[in-house]
Amino acid sequence: MSGQVIDTDYPGGVTNKDIKEQAIARSAAAGNFEFPTEIVDLPSKGLVYSKDNPLSSGKVEMKYMTAREEDILTNPTLIKQGKALDKLFDALIVGNGDGKAVNYSDLILGDKNAIMIAARVLGYGPEYEINVNIPGTSDSFPHVVDLTEVGNQIIDESLYNNSNEFEFTLPVGKQKIVFKLLTGEEEVSIASQLEQQSLRGHSKGITTRLKHQILSIDGDTDKSVINNFIDNMLIARDSLQLRNYILTVSPDIDLTVHVTNSEFNFDSRVNLPIGLDFFWPRV
Repeated sequence: MSGQVIDTDYPGGVTNKDIKEQAIARSAAAGNFEFPTEIVDLPSKGLVYSKDNPLSSGKVEMKYMTAREEDILTNPTLIKQGKALDKLFDALIVGNGDGKAVNYSDLILGDKNAIMIAARVLGYGPEYEINVNIPGTSDSFPHVVDLTEVGNQIIDESLYNNSNEFEFTLPVGKQKIVFKLLTGEEEVSIASQLEQQSLRGHSKGITTRLKHQILSIDGDTDKSVINNFIDNMLIARDSLQLRNYILTVSPDIDLTVHVTNSEFNFDSRVNLPIGLDFFWPRV
């Protein structure tokens, strides 16, 4: 395998690009498209995107995974670069469900997570086997999760106004902070920065992330001012409160699932582990 992803034709000479264009055109014309697709509701309901952004529809239309997309998942170059899943998700999205193309890089992280779950269901079905550990013991048991039951977290819609800008006043310093929610693409960029910092023996996860998220401080948008404030003037209590607030306004999917097992008298919600076999299932 060469490591290069090629837009290979489907039977009949139809390319991935063709499928997207046809889906958009036919959805706009009659809402009917022969290639099987599904509508995915976004956790944000589209409320963090400007009204002229197609993602403000609050949904995306995704096509079922084929062997062509499996080529993406097994592409060694993309896997090594950590780009395989993003390439896969972008290939599966055909539009916003209302006949308009979407820019995958615009998706905030929580909405991207919903795309991840949908892509797994459309590719390999909803059954996902996990191993559940019994707290306080060395016992565990297998459990099959139905991924179609993974839902979106409930959001307070009054906090959103079709803009990815939010305000928070620091409880101690009293500065007014304007921040944004990070896109999946920005998260990848941050992860790359943190990896480089780690290689140099540094660990600046909190400040690096905040430098990407904070847009202004008391109305000042100068990046050097923002960076200096984060490095030298943002006290720990304010930093914690700000980060907690960011979490409360970040739409996402609920990655906890209800698991019961009579043998171990287990009845609880557990975090859904996303392992390598999520998109590379064992056969």
